Amino acid sequence: MTGRRVAIAHWLAAAMLACFAALPARAAERPTIRIGWVAVPAELQALLFAKPGVSQHVHQSYELDAIRFAGTPAMITALAAGELDIAPLAYSSFGTAIDKAGMTDLRIIADEFQDGAPGYYTNEYMVLKESPVRTVEDLKGKVVASNAIGSALDMGLRAMLRRHGLEDRKDYTLVEVNFANMKSVLLDRKVDLICAVIPFVHDPELRAAARPLFSQKEAIGHTQMTMWVARAGYIEKNRAALVDFLEDYLRELHWYTDPKNQAEVIQIVARVTKLPPERFSPWLYTSDDHYRDPRGLPDLEVLQKNMETQRELGFLKKPIEVTRFADLSLIKEAGERLER
Repeated sequence: MTGRRVAIAHWLAAAMLACFAALPARAAERPTIRIGWVAVPAELQALLFAKPGVSQHVHQSYELDAIRFAGTPAMITALAAGELDIAPLAYSSFGTAIDKAGMTDLRIIADEFQDGAPGYYTNEYMVLKESPVRTVEDLKGKVVASNAIGSALDMGLRAMLRRHGLEDRKDYTLVEVNFANMKSVLLDRKVDLICAVIPFVHDPELRAAARPLFSQKEAIGHTQMTMWVARAGYIEKNRAALVDFLEDYLRELHWYTDPKNQAEVIQIVARVTKLPPERFSPWLYTSDDHYRDPRGLPDLEVLQKNMETQRELGFLKKPIEVTRFADLSLIKEAGERLER
């Protein structure tokens, strides 16, 4: 081999090594967005990217890690510890994080879903059909189940019972039960009332044995049930990737809520939840489900009322002006991209 050929071979080898060396660096520059979730199909996090070709930026400008939690209060701790980047906080947990945990750098970046919006579903608090509990006052001395202390369902439960003169530990016993086990503890008569949420509330066996005592809308009113929240420093550092992710999220949201896709969506949800497909028909992502803003925009006016109700009930020490803790510029930019 001539000296020139040797030089060219060495150059090519060096160039190839440089390219391979750059690959891990580029991968390292692509952030992994860690987002929490509690329940499917109420939340789409665990369903994202199940339909190939809907999203455009995943694996390009970011990766996604969807992490399951029992309830939103635990996500506050994860956010504070830097173990979570985006949390779908309930209105109750959001207020607690600011008021009690001092996390004043939290920013609302997108809507997740709303309970009790006009024409849409509201969560139910159920008792057995043969139960002697006919009014809220009848829960005195009874055992009631909440999914997690301080969660949105827990807040609605406590608010309704307090309105009727009943206080936790004094007038009733409250136990924590995850949503999947609510039906069994009620049917086994271990508790007298449960929080029933989608999809579990549509279980035929539960419907046959139980009846609603009251709804979340009756307890709290229209609520900005959950919204996506991130810390200001994280948003500033990862803004470009977050806008790409939110653009993908809006694409996914529109695909999942398009009536023409419902049959395929039901099959995806059934596979992820390991529940029979008929459990999700015909209500899934219709007006018989929770409301999801197609622009991904939370209702800050409704949320402000939720905060005021929380404070009136004694769950917050001071008023919270929610507009101070919202940065909707990212979701708006993502939406504008879709309209181009």
